[in-house]
Amino acid sequence: MRREVLQGLEESPKTLPCKYFYDRRGSELFDQICDLEEYYPTRTEEGILQRHAGEMTARLGDQRCTLVEYGSGSSRKTRLLLDCLSHGTYIPIDISGQHLARSAARLSREYPHLAIHPVCADYTRPLALPQLAGRRTVVFFPGSTIGNFHPPAAQAFLRQMAEVCGEDGGILIGVDLRKDSRVLERAYNDARGVTAAFNLNLLKRLNRELGTDFNLARFTHQAPYNRSAGRIEMHLVSEAAQTVWIGQTPVRFKMGETVRTECSYKYTLEGFAALAAGAGLAVEQVWTDPKGWFSVQYLGVREA
Repeated sequence: MRREVLQGLEESPKTLPCKYFYDRRGSELFDQICDLEEYYPTRTEEGILQRHAGEMTARLGDQRCTLVEYGSGSSRKTRLLLDCLSHGTYIPIDISGQHLARSAARLSREYPHLAIHPVCADYTRPLALPQLAGRRTVVFFPGSTIGNFHPPAAQAFLRQMAEVCGEDGGILIGVDLRKDSRVLERAYNDARGVTAAFNLNLLKRLNRELGTDFNLARFTHQAPYNRSAGRIEMHLVSEAAQTVWIGQTPVRFKMGETVRTECSYKYTLEGFAALAAGAGLAVEQVWTDPKGWFSVQYLGVREA
């Protein structure tokens, strides 16, 4: 963590890895964000899943699949798929161990007919999954998390997922779509300040786990839409000229200088299909909401 944090803060402009948002408090705050009126992605995707879960699970191939979810969190959306499975295995993967353990225990009680095998890991790195008997492996990656990767990294990550699911498997993925920038900016700058607290909690975590000395009162949250790049950018803005110590290393901030903590790319359907094709995947089916704000897509591995 220290190495990645220092590397990001030495860049120009400064960055921090968004994966470190998700300690216990960060995971709780993100769950609150998902319920905000302004934050359309969760309820919109859940609506798509509610309407089409039967079709989606049919795409899994049979009722004895292995469903692997990257960044499972509370597995809130996944339940809509698990409700349609009478057999099979679910492998939730999340970086927040305590949050994952509580969620997996709850799921095991509620779905006793399914085998639940939680894996605490950073899914952006190579990982070992339990070797389980299952006719097909499908990777489930809901939300708009694929948008947190810059396009070349997103394509490489899709290729990595394809290797996990294998030739007979598939990927069920949530992809946020381009829309009015006012809708986007409201979603990431909510009136209650929950997203701001989520962003600032990253600094609180670094202070606790790395012994840094970020003064949270000297940073504010900002999330503008970068139209030319097609992405929302979350920033922490330094409200003063200041020096923060990362161990023995000083990091200097100018007044008004920002640290980019997250990007969230928004795609057109055609643009994402092209991205997937570059990773050796073909879009086989797309489900969207009536406004065309969000999509859930099923990707199959193309023959080499």
